[in-house]
Amino acid sequence: MSKRQAYEAYRKERQDKRRPDRRMCSAMMLFFFSGFLLISLKNEIAWQGLALSIVVPALIYVATMWLPRFFPADKLLLSIANFLCALGVLILYSTDLDGGTSRGIQQAMYYGVGILVMLFCIMLVRYIRRWSFFIYVIMFGAALLLALPLAIGTEQNGATNWINIGGTSLQPSEIVKLALLLVLSYFMSRNRLLPWLLFALFSLGVLMLQKDLGTALIYYFTALFMYYAATGNLLMTGFGLVGAAGASVAGYMMFAHVKKRVAIWRNPWMYYETSGYQIVQMLMAIASGGLFGVGLGLGSPRVIPVYFTDCIFAVICEQFGIIFGVLVLVMYVIMILRGTSIATSARHSFHGLLALGATSMLGIQTFVIIGGVLKLIPLTGVTMPFVSYGGTSMVSCMGLIGLLQGVDSLNRDDLSYDYEISRSLQETADLPDADNR
Repeated sequence: MSKRQAYEAYRKERQDKRRPDRRMCSAMMLFFFSGFLLISLKNEIAWQGLALSIVVPALIYVATMWLPRFFPADKLLLSIANFLCALGVLILYSTDLDGGTSRGIQQAMYYGVGILVMLFCIMLVRYIRRWSFFIYVIMFGAALLLALPLAIGTEQNGATNWINIGGTSLQPSEIVKLALLLVLSYFMSRNRLLPWLLFALFSLGVLMLQKDLGTALIYYFTALFMYYAATGNLLMTGFGLVGAAGASVAGYMMFAHVKKRVAIWRNPWMYYETSGYQIVQMLMAIASGGLFGVGLGLGSPRVIPVYFTDCIFAVICEQFGIIFGVLVLVMYVIMILRGTSIATSARHSFHGLLALGATSMLGIQTFVIIGGVLKLIPLTGVTMPFVSYGGTSMVSCMGLIGLLQGVDSLNRDDLSYDYEISRSLQETADLPDADNR
């Protein structure tokens, strides 16, 4: 190797080390390594925490830097999703030490499974070109899975939307989110109204029978946004919004637990010792954290009922502070903006609708749960995407990121193809004309 070649290799290596994605990934890995290390040394040495201080940064590196070597990817979107997943593991583990639970360890395992599901969804979008057969299999399989809790489901927080398999609780409506987006995107892109409308109505009807109104709200508005994007029909979209208002009133009149939640939302202090205790404790936790928080692993998060699912944003604000909580919200906003950009850059209507649906679903779910925690709207039983405890929630959210990344990788392939074509045409135009020589 000559001196010039050695210098070029050295300069390239230096440039690679200064790449923003590498620095961002390194900063995230250092943040979570330090966090788990501090928690592990809080009282006695916790070997599980020490293991997590290695495993979680390794998962971040694999999902953010290693996987994109095999396909084009939006590394900012990957970085945000992985940061939020790791944040959920850190918060859950910090609350495990004083309570003798193991949700942090389980969430780290769910995080690993979520990365595999994300990879599967990326491959699904990238390599399946003919959906005509698969889409019907997905549709009927999703319908059966969604209806399963009506036969063997268990009730939690007023909704019968869980099933127990081998000692593990699953929420089928979380997994069916991915199928819903594929079905709606496929038929809407082909202007076939009846199949997707029947599937959407069936899904909403089943969710109403299960009294899972939070998930029904996410399904409905996601379908409505996708319909408007596919058709541009403002009149029918307006009728859809009116129908949503009517359904909300009907749900309020039909279900006692919905009336209770609205009453608690209006004045939680009146029911402080009973049903309003959760909201009051959430607000007190956010207030006690102040701007900079009480510190990782400190505070009293366990006094909040179901702090690990519905109320985990209040725990984040208590331990890290309101400023950090606002930054978490900014991450969700950036994720939505990136998803919207991916959708508008798609060359095919199916891919564009799929990316828009995934983005809308993440945005709606984030607003519903964080709006409930901040008492902007009545609290519903949905999870905070990527952060809340739960295997099916983690799988569905990482699957949504996989669908987005799959569409983005196709967009980047199309841009690379356009560049190669334009360069070939330019080289052809620059060739000397044989007739004029």
